[in-house]
Amino acid sequence: MRQDPMGNQGRQPGRRRGGLRLWVLLLFAGYAVFYWFSNRTVDPYTGEKVLIDKNLDADDESALGLQAYREILSQEQSVDPDSQVARQVRSIAERLISRVDEVEADLATERGLKPGNFAANFEWAVNVIQSEQANAFALPGGKMAVYTGLIPVARNQDGMAVVMGHEIAHALMRHGAQRMARGKLEQIGQVAGAASGMDPGMQQAVFQAYGVTSALPYARGHESQADEVGLMLAAAACFDPNEAVPLWQRMAQMSGGGQKPPEFASTHPSEESRIAHLQSLMPKAMAYRQKYCSGGTAPGGR
Repeated sequence: MRQDPMGNQGRQPGRRRGGLRLWVLLLFAGYAVFYWFSNRTVDPYTGEKVLIDKNLDADDESALGLQAYREILSQEQSVDPDSQVARQVRSIAERLISRVDEVEADLATERGLKPGNFAANFEWAVNVIQSEQANAFALPGGKMAVYTGLIPVARNQDGMAVVMGHEIAHALMRHGAQRMARGKLEQIGQVAGAASGMDPGMQQAVFQAYGVTSALPYARGHESQADEVGLMLAAAACFDPNEAVPLWQRMAQMSGGGQKPPEFASTHPSEESRIAHLQSLMPKAMAYRQKYCSGGTAPGGR
């Protein structure tokens, strides 16, 4: 065995490996910090700085939304677009969409900002899908769907407008793009952990802690933001925002049979938290309704 003149036989390779791992972590961390700060932008709806990849523009998001929409419709059965339920859902969507620019301008002004008008070129479309799911969605680019299972839960056009306004708000606020950017940072962290030789058990523990302390609160924040913006949209479109509370009470009753995770371990606020938040927003929503619907008429012309 070759002798080290300093008497440190067998220690140098370990030191080199440890130093290399540290440099790997530092390089990945440096790139993550650069990506974070170079892709921050201000959301005109909330006034908060959010992470959205600057290489992803409105056309790219719309293309992704359209692709996903076509895939969903190819696998689901849509109701006749000339049926009464389809016409009613389209009418609700048109009223909500007609107030998008005004609500964005109001919320941006409230925060001392200018509206971004990100949705100016959205090509809105809505389909009703035959399904027992009590659900709806709106994708980037304005492609929307309502599942027939939501109709008995919503009960009326006001309840339906609350749900659809919430889904539209997700698209307007670019929540999908924000999740994609955050997902890129998460991938950087995973690659860094693997490349640095971190023990798999330690990696799992780190990401579980990250989920509870960061990722899940982040997702719940998006839901609360969409609740607020969606409620203002519904109110400005002359729907009754007071229907939001009984709607979510019915949602809670419908899902009450199963065992639910505690709120801190969920991507959505608990029904109790959501209802309390909506109740706190009701004076603001009623002010929006008074502003835009003082004559008692719904917006039209679309």
